[in-house]
Amino acid sequence: MKIIVTGKNINVSDKIQTAIEKKFEKLGKYFADDIKANVVIHPEKAKVKMEATIATKGAIFRAEDVSQDIFDCIDIVADKLSSQMSKYKGKMLRKNKSNESVRFEMIPETAEPEEGKVVKTKRFELTPMTVDEAILQMELLQHNFFVFLNVETDSVSVVYKRQDKDYGVLNTVY
Repeated sequence: MKIIVTGKNINVSDKIQTAIEKKFEKLGKYFADDIKANVVIHPEKAKVKMEATIATKGAIFRAEDVSQDIFDCIDIVADKLSSQMSKYKGKMLRKNKSNESVRFEMIPETAEPEEGKVVKTKRFELTPMTVDEAILQMELLQHNFFVFLNVETDSVSVVYKRQDKDYGVLNTVY
């Protein structure tokens, strides 16, 4: 696995680079050699934020953490990724699907938490509107996302509230 470490508005020292590589090498045994791990580190107020993404053929593993200490972030993010891989292994083995980019035999077994299930289904009529109208409707409903028919793109879109209190839009393509 190739590990790419990027610092945004922060200098990634050799000590940090070595710690990340050492921790992620342990995760590397779960994947084929051509897989890339992208790690981004940037300051956030008085803390540091670390985001890691590993993209394989069948899944994307992503974890992030914000902490005072970068080395705590490295440990927490690596643990989150390892946990995601264990869950993924269980799901894939139950479905009897194979994925050459993930080495299932190397991923340790963990106690499988009970999976969520669909407990409610809703149907609603899509209303044509602009993104601004959809944001207003979402705020009126006090939801954190809203599905609508985007008049600008003539497709189904989703507007959502981001953690930074801004908004995002997902547009569908078919």
